Amino acid sequence: MTDFTQRLARLAQNPDALKGIGRGLEREALRITPAGHLAQTAHPETLGSALTHRWITTDFAESLLEFITPVNTSVKGMLDELQDIHRFTYQQMGDEQLWPMSMPCVVASEDDITLAQYGSSNIGRMKTLYRQGLKHRYGSVMQVISGVHFNISLPETFWQHLYHSDTVSQASVTQGYFDLIRNYYRHGWMIPYLFGASPALCGSFIKHAQSQLPFEHMPSGTCYLPYATSLRLSDLGYTNNAQADLKIGFNTLEQYLEGLRSAIRTPSQAFAKLGIRDGETYRQLNTNVLQIENELYAPIRPKRNAESGEKPTEALERGGVEYIEVRSLDVNPYSPVGIEEDQIHFLDLFVSWCALSPSEPMTDPELNCWRDNWNKIVLEGRKPGLTLTTGCEGETLTQAEWGVQVMGELKQLAKVMDRAVDDHRYETVCDKMIACFDNPELTLSGRVLADVIAKGGIGGLGLGLARDHKAALADVPYKIHSDAGFLQEAKESVARQKAVEESDTQSFEAFLNAYFKDVPMAESW
Repeated sequence: MTDFTQRLARLAQNPDALKGIGRGLEREALRITPAGHLAQTAHPETLGSALTHRWITTDFAESLLEFITPVNTSVKGMLDELQDIHRFTYQQMGDEQLWPMSMPCVVASEDDITLAQYGSSNIGRMKTLYRQGLKHRYGSVMQVISGVHFNISLPETFWQHLYHSDTVSQASVTQGYFDLIRNYYRHGWMIPYLFGASPALCGSFIKHAQSQLPFEHMPSGTCYLPYATSLRLSDLGYTNNAQADLKIGFNTLEQYLEGLRSAIRTPSQAFAKLGIRDGETYRQLNTNVLQIENELYAPIRPKRNAESGEKPTEALERGGVEYIEVRSLDVNPYSPVGIEEDQIHFLDLFVSWCALSPSEPMTDPELNCWRDNWNKIVLEGRKPGLTLTTGCEGETLTQAEWGVQVMGELKQLAKVMDRAVDDHRYETVCDKMIACFDNPELTLSGRVLADVIAKGGIGGLGLGLARDHKAALADVPYKIHSDAGFLQEAKESVARQKAVEESDTQSFEAFLNAYFKDVPMAESW
C-alpha cells in the first residue's frame, strides 16, 4: 500500500474529518466603460474606503476592484456572499461594467492607469507608493491583469487523521501545509490546464510587453496562441521573469522565511537605477529585489492573518501557517462572479489530495523542473501529445496520461469526501475534469478561444459577457447582505479611514524608516 492509500483508508473510516474546510475568495475585476475602455473615474465614493472596507477594495489601480469574502465553511454561502458584493457594486457604478477576463481590455497608454489611492495616512500613502514601485519596475499594464485567489484551510480533524494523533501541534500543521505546497508545485499545472481562461489577449497589451511568442493575429487586433491556456501566468503577465533567480524554498517554514527575507534585504542593481526619489517625488519603497513580501509572484502562498502592524513574515513566524492562498486561477469569464461552484469543489479535492499525498523535500533544480512544466502548460497546454517531465531524471508523460493518472487518485478521495457531504458533488466534478483530459477543447481555455474566434475577437466576447453579467445581477435578490448593510459598512469604512489618518503621529519619512528598520537601503529617505 502507498502512503496515499494508507492515509485515505484512515480518512475513509471517518470522512467527517473533512467537514469544516474553511474557504474564502478574492476576485479582481477592472471597471470599464460601455465601449470597453478602462474607466478613468475614481473609486466610487458610495463603495466606501478602499483602505478599510471589509469586502470591497482596490488592487493596483483605482479602476481595479477587489472583492473579498469572509471565511466560510459552506461553498454555497461563500458564493452567495460574493454575488451580493457584486450586486451592490454594480448599483454604484452608473453605466460602467466589470471586464470579465483576466487579461485587460483596451489600454491605450500606461497613463490611462491611475494608481490606487488610499488617503493621507502613512499606511495609505505607503500602499500607493508600493504600487508606484511596481509601475516603475514592471509597468502598469502587467499590474492590471485580474485573477481569483482561493484561500483554504483544512480542519484540525483532518490533520489529526493525517498524523494519526488526537493532538497535533501547530508546527506539525505548518509542516503539513508546506508538504501540500510542494505537491502543488509538482502537480498544480492541472489548474491552468483545466481552468486557464486567457489563451488570447487584446493587441494593445502586446504593445506594452516585449514578447517573442509566435502569436496569431485576428483582424480585430486580438492575439492568441492556438494551444495556450493561461497567458496570465506566462512571462507576459502575472509571472515575473525578474524574480526567476530567487531562491525561495518550500521545504520548511524556516527555509521559506529565510529566502523571502533575503529577497527583501538584497539590493537590486536594476532597481537601484530607478532611484527612490525623483526630486520630491517617491518612485518606490526601496531598491531591493522585493520591496515588501507581497511583491513575490507565486502560484501558491502560505498565509496567516496578521495582527495590527504585523508584516506577513512576522505573522508566519509567530503562529505558523493558518491557511494557503491559491493564486493560479484565471477569472472565469462565463461566471458573473468570476468563478463557478464546480471549480471550488475541484479545488477542495485537489488541495486535500496534495495534503494527503507523499511529499519529499524539494531542491532548487527540482523546483525549476516543475516551473518548466507550468510554462509548457500555460503556453501550449492543449497541444495533443504535449510531454511534461515527471521528475528531474528525464522521465516524461503526456499531459493527458499524467492528468488521468492523478484523476484516478482524486476520484478515490472524491468518494470519501462525498460521504462527508452526503451527495455526489466531488465525484461528479471528477468525471467532468477527466473528460477534459480526453478532449482538451472542453477545458475553459478551449471554450474561451472558440468563442473569441466566433465573436471576432476578445473585445466582442468580453463586452457581450460584461453586459450579460451586469444585467443578470441587476435584479437578483440579496442572499445574505442588504443595501442597508452595505451602505452602513461603506459609511463605517470611511470613519475607520479617518480615524487612521487622525492617529498618525509620525512623518511619512519616519514611518517608512521605522517600517524598514531591518532592511538595508541603497538610499536614505
